[in-house]
Amino acid sequence: MTMAWMEKIRPILSAGRSVLFEGQMRIAFIHEALVAAEIPSARIILVDCDDATRERRLRTDRSQPDLANPNMMNWARYLREEALATRTEILDTGRTPLSDCVNHLRRYLGIVAVSSTA
Repeated sequence: MTMAWMEKIRPILSAGRSVLFEGQMRIAFIHEALVAAEIPSARIILVDCDDATRERRLRTDRSQPDLANPNMMNWARYLREEALATRTEILDTGRTPLSDCVNHLRRYLGIVAVSSTA
């Protein structure tokens, strides 16, 4: 599916527009799909948080306690280790305020950042 999505995204990028593609897949798959779709200038960011924050968000904020399990934590650890090994940027949403995370991504997309105090 990642390859199919990159094929759909390529003409949007060719038209000069920005795209934010979100999903949970191996970084290696993203790299492979970007090469196949001939998208050379993509930026990959792992949006991550510590396990305690993830568990709280799943149990309380999202009311999905069934997802707060060892498999989810192992998957997150795997992606974090893959990001570190490939020198992929990690955006830590557990330590960074939400408004700062949003503005960080907006800058990459060429969207003017919005102040949370305005």
